Amino acid sequence: MTHLPPERDSEGYLVDLHQWTPDIARMIAAEHDIELGKEHLEVILLLREFYNEYSLTPAVRVFIKHIGNSLGQDKGNSLYLMKLFPGTPMKLACLIGGLPKPTNCL
Repeated sequence: MTHLPPERDSEGYLVDLHQWTPDIARMIAAEHDIELGKEHLEVILLLREFYNEYSLTPAVRVFIKHIGNSLGQDKGNSLYLMKLFPGTPMKLACLIGGLPKPTNCL
């Protein structure tokens, strides 16, 4: 049985958030020249947990603090997030993580 890729909107975000899997994340990451590693998935899973708990994607400062509290202060900084998700880290992390585009991103 052939699996069709999940439906995405015009910006590449999943239409149905429940279709997300780590394999889908790897596919979307590859489209952005990112080889998804353990560190990426660790942050994405944390972001998905946050979204599931609060039904929203956090502002970058809030999420950086959340990363520091959850994964250690060495990872709770904007440089770490930028290294993993260059450019607009929250937008890219949400895209790869199968979450809606953050409301504070253009």
